[in-house]
Formats: sequence, C-alpha cells, structure tokens
Amino acid sequence: MNQVIRNIKERRSVRFFSIQPISREDMELIIEAGNYAPTGANLQPWRFVVIQSEEIRKELAKNAKPVYQNYMKHADESFKQMRKSIDEMLEDSIYYSAPAIVFVIGKKVLSYAYDCPMVCENMMLAAKSLGIGSCWLGFGQMGLTDDIRASMEIKGDEEIFGPIVFGYPAQGFPEESKRREPVVKWL
Repeated sequence: MNQVIRNIKERRSVRFFSIQPISREDMELIIEAGNYAPTGANLQPWRFVVIQSEEIRKELAKNAKPVYQNYMKHADESFKQMRKSIDEMLEDSIYYSAPAIVFVIGKKVLSYAYDCPMVCENMMLAAKSLGIGSCWLGFGQMGLTDDIRASMEIKGDEEIFGPIVFGYPAQGFPEESKRREPVVKWL
C-alpha cells in the first residue's frame, strides 16, 4: 500500500501520552507540514502558537475543567459514557497531559474556515509519520482566559482552530475503529 495512504488510514486520536518531550526539530517539521496545506488565493491565513510549558498546560487545564464539567452535566448519555473512562483515568482529561499543544490561529479572510482545518489535518498526519500521536481537542478552547488570549496575541479578526495536542503514545496508537462504507453517487 502507498505510504501516504497507509499513514492516513493508520492515524488515530491519541489521548494517553508518555512524558517524553517532542524535539524542537520534530515540532518544526509538524508545523511546516501544516504550513503546506492548501489555501484559497494563497492567502495562508494562519499562524501557530506552540505550548510546551507544563505550567501553562496545567493552567489551561485548570481553567477549562469547570467549563468542561458544566458541559458534561448537560451532555447526552452516550457522550458521557464515552468520556467516562478518560475522565477516570486522567487527571487532565482536556489536554491529556500532552507534552505539546498547538493552536492554529486563523485570520478571518476569504476561505480561512476551510484552510485552517486542512492545516490541522496536515499536522496530525505529519505527526503520525514521525511516530507522534495527536488529538484535535473540541474542549481545548474552554480554558482560554483573557490573559491567556492576550499572551497568544489573539486579535478580533482571528479564530482558533484546534488546539491539537501532540506526544508519544503511552499505549501505542489505538486500534482502528469500524469505518462505514463511503456513500458515493457516481454520475
């Protein structure tokens, strides 16, 4: 099988990370892969904020936890059940104590809402090719206080995509989940 296709098929969301840090060189490769994503009119309306400080990650997690807990009170039962084991196994069930967090910051121009998710996917695929796990976090923006947003220099004409956590899988890459057959109409 083609190595690119294999990498796409084998990429998984990783939520259990070792404490091994990711080298600056590997993080730069991951960001470079993101930077090569397709972009409307070649605007490249993105920038990156990389957090490798454990102190900042812990602050993000602390700030996000009450918002997450409130959300979970109103979540449907199937979602609560899916998250239960993660919440029980991890002290940080939002950022998963990952050694690196990357926020993709998109400037609200033309096709940024399409471009920036492709940046994220390129980064996750690049990480997998390096043996590094990743997970795009739906809850990852919950802990962003005004001070944190200011430190990230988020402007009014920008939107956060991700964040994405990166790290070496503590338990290997998860098994493949069952995929539905694609629904295709051929004309």
